[in-house]
Amino acid sequence: MADKDKDAPRQPTHRAYAVIRREGQDDFWLNLGLVFPHKDGTGFNIMLQALPLDGKIVCREIADDQTEEAQASESRPRRSGNDKDRPRSHRR
Repeated sequence: MADKDKDAPRQPTHRAYAVIRREGQDDFWLNLGLVFPHKDGTGFNIMLQALPLDGKIVCREIADDQTEEAQASESRPRRSGNDKDRPRSHRR
């Protein structure tokens, strides 16, 4: 690893999800947080914003287009008016 890479801010490499099974529908993948690799490459820090009810967390690599999307969404305020993307239990 080059010296300049050591000083670069760490970017998440994975997203953490809870998969909610729904009978007669597609499974709902609830985004729980992000996974950051350790600088030495031997482990991860998992930053969660919620915990799964069943205790199971699925980590998936972030695709390049998702990384750009995540960075853009972090810089803009969140909207709360769109209920179609929320699980039924979280709708108003």
